[in-house]
Amino acid sequence: MRTYSGVVYPANCDAMGHMNVQYYVAAFDQAMWHLVHALGYRAEWQTEKREGWADVQHNISFAKELKVGSLFYIESRVANVGRKSLTTVHHLYNMSDELSASNEIKSVYFNLAERNGMILPDDIRSRAEDALRASG
Repeated sequence: MRTYSGVVYPANCDAMGHMNVQYYVAAFDQAMWHLVHALGYRAEWQTEKREGWADVQHNISFAKELKVGSLFYIESRVANVGRKSLTTVHHLYNMSDELSASNEIKSVYFNLAERNGMILPDDIRSRAEDALRASG
């Protein structure tokens, strides 16, 4: 599913003239929030239930530079459903549909008060497993 769209501004670029790694990570992070929202997680749970997400691993690959003014979008999918974690894959494309970067993220469902992992809620697990089956 498409989870994020953006544009590269001059302030997002490094000395080499292309989007800096920190802005790729920020875009992937925002895509992740859209994906978990689609799976049933709500941002209000951070304060209401003291539950959230903690990324424990990012594996990023870069394929094609994005320069100032480039429009881009991210498509995301569930790659694995663990007991306490989700592994998701995010592909960032330019507007010519060329892959610019990809990121595999492992995120643990997290008790924000106790600062430890929690078992995924049943509704999120069910939707994530459905999404996993649908993606092949």
